[in-house]
Amino acid sequence: MPSKRFKTFAIGAYIGVPLKEETVTAVGLTPFVLRRGTTSLPETIQFRERLDELYGAGFGFDVYKRGDYQIVQFRMDIINDAFVNTTKPLLEQGFQFLGEAITAPVVEQEKFRDKYVHEEKETVRKRLEAIVNDKIRYAQERCVEEMCKDEPYRLHPLGSRDEVKKVESKPLYDTYKWWLEHASIDIYVIGDTDLSTVQSYVEKYFQVQRTQDVAYIRSLSVPRTGDPRYVTDRLDVTQGKLNMGLRSTITYHDDKYPAALLYNGVLGSYPHSKLFINVREKNSLAYYASSRFDGHKGICTIQSGVEFDKIDKASTIIQEQLEVMRQGRIESLELSQTKAMIANQLREIDDSAFEMISFDFNRVLSGRERTTSSLIEQLGDVTADEIQTAAATFHLDTIYVLRNREEKK
Repeated sequence: MPSKRFKTFAIGAYIGVPLKEETVTAVGLTPFVLRRGTTSLPETIQFRERLDELYGAGFGFDVYKRGDYQIVQFRMDIINDAFVNTTKPLLEQGFQFLGEAITAPVVEQEKFRDKYVHEEKETVRKRLEAIVNDKIRYAQERCVEEMCKDEPYRLHPLGSRDEVKKVESKPLYDTYKWWLEHASIDIYVIGDTDLSTVQSYVEKYFQVQRTQDVAYIRSLSVPRTGDPRYVTDRLDVTQGKLNMGLRSTITYHDDKYPAALLYNGVLGSYPHSKLFINVREKNSLAYYASSRFDGHKGICTIQSGVEFDKIDKASTIIQEQLEVMRQGRIESLELSQTKAMIANQLREIDDSAFEMISFDFNRVLSGRERTTSSLIEQLGDVTADEIQTAAATFHLDTIYVLRNREEKK
């Protein structure tokens, strides 16, 4: 993606495989081990010092899920040669570093270095433990886990605490080799360069043995009808959590996606949204109340923090707002405000190279070409009636409540 707007090169590598219980923990752990060193920089301090030598280049990664896929995204940010004195192109040096980090890790006796695996297992274990300690995130994860208990989407992208304890260096290295061979791999660059230059660097520095290219298969939404499932957990908490999960047949690929985005925005994404106004402001029932929409899965989740004795009333009012949306009772002001908020968020994407990369990756995952400008235009054309039509596809699937274990049942 050639651009002269930025003073740096932004490199992104997306490596994705289907979410599977037998591989999710090992794949989630892998990038933590890869960041510890490479064949030519086997010690972690050497790895970090090399970034300093590259004029303070940035390197990092994220592990997350999109639809039913587990995605590992590596990022590298390195300054454009025009602003420093260097003999070898810095973009090439960045690709050399990133390529080796991904494809040439520290290996001893046909396995990852035991020390690195042991230490990074503890890192991942603590991150998973932190979810349990953060009750907002815990309730979100548990709601999705229950809602999608028969689907890969139930899995956390870092796996589970029980499984990470069992990981050993040799099986992890074997999974890593499988991962590189069978994953979908997409590499992006934004900066003052061209496609042929980038292709030459990829071929030179990403030495991966692959028999075929692997494309993403678009996740299909799982429609469900009938009454919602009720799930209650009890832990040592001082505030109740009320979460809901809704399923829609609309995904990022569909023509109705802009209407689904606006449905979620009017419902619960902003301070002017129905959940915030009616649950929190008018009735003082929740400390927070909001909604999120995963367009690659067709799932909308609602999260709120509520006093234990107000959970039932809050649930009633939230469900009343879902009915209001189904009836198409949307004020012109809240619709115009929502359109403006989403449009501003989309415009801000063009201010960040990595946000631009992330937005385009939606196209790869979904098979649907979209630009920020076209999506803004489509949002502007959506009517309240079209949002009502979209609302009819959102079915309340699961109601999850987190209560105090000492509370009277």
